[in-house]
Amino acid sequence: MTQNTTQPEDRSVGSLEVVHSFSSGPMPTGVSVSHTGRIFVNFPKWGDDVEFTVAEIIDGEAVPYPSLEANSPSSDDDSNALVSVQSIVVDPADRLWILDTGSPLFQKTRPGGPKLVRVDLETDTIVQTITFSPSVALPTTYLNDVRFDLRRNVAFITDSADSGPNGIIVVDLDSGDAWRRLHDHPSTVAVTPPDYVAMVEGRQLLERGPEGETSPVTMGSDGIAISTDGDRLWYCPLASRRWYSVSTDALLDRTIDDDAVARTVVDEGDKGGGADGLETDDAGRIYATNWEQNAITRRLPGGRIETVARDPRILWPDTMSVATDGYLYFTANQLHRQEKYQNGTDLREYPYSLFRVAVGAGPVLLR
Repeated sequence: MTQNTTQPEDRSVGSLEVVHSFSSGPMPTGVSVSHTGRIFVNFPKWGDDVEFTVAEIIDGEAVPYPSLEANSPSSDDDSNALVSVQSIVVDPADRLWILDTGSPLFQKTRPGGPKLVRVDLETDTIVQTITFSPSVALPTTYLNDVRFDLRRNVAFITDSADSGPNGIIVVDLDSGDAWRRLHDHPSTVAVTPPDYVAMVEGRQLLERGPEGETSPVTMGSDGIAISTDGDRLWYCPLASRRWYSVSTDALLDRTIDDDAVARTVVDEGDKGGGADGLETDDAGRIYATNWEQNAITRRLPGGRIETVARDPRILWPDTMSVATDGYLYFTANQLHRQEKYQNGTDLREYPYSLFRVAVGAGPVLLR
């Protein structure tokens, strides 16, 4: 008998391709791929030196997008420039939307900073900027990710505030009007010990405070995805192993109160690990990054969970983008190795990575 010395946990799953290696500079979070194959990424201002917060990958280089000027704000509440971007998403009409937190270092926001910005990919110019009132983007708000239904011309955004109310923000893209839903609903808030202990690379994920004290991560509603038919919005807190869905009709109906919206929330069960990003494809499958297991998983229409990719290089998979070329693109940025999670020592090592894996399906295009 030949002894098998390969342990199951050492085996990689899925055929990963490296799309881009970030061998210097700040850590990326978001990625999105246009219908013509253009690749966009972003770098939030979390402490690294960030010269530009949004970029396009061109000939192996990250180039400021749509321009360096657009990435040069005069202040953190500059409504005419990009301050600190957490996510970029190409919508069903092949337009790039930029979700600006207006919150470098997770500081309190001021009107004009948090915004949703549309870029015309044919002219590479900003053509629409939607800012939010203080009743929508609260001082504690951290705009995290966004999805679109262009049949109704609306966007859905997660507020993943670390020290304030969490929830979903709904945006009318025609008028720019926006409103909050599921405001601090239990499905949108972090789960903390003993109900949930976040583990990554074999260690509990704890955040170091200004006095050196440590505490569990408390970031709420983070990942977001829209169902193939647009009827349900899926979301999950970062610190949780569960995911949820809610009726999009209820989110959009301003004649009903938040309690009525909450009655449409469904606990969709255990997704298998902590997730930062969610995504869907046109085959009805729902993807989740899994930073506890260095993996990408997905839920099939019947409810079964399967692993799409697992590899030691997938160090904190963050944001995903299903592209028209049949690949799932995602960043792996070692977020958990930042000094605030490692008792004051920055353990990140270059390169950060942008990967892709074939999934044999395309993006959800609600238009």
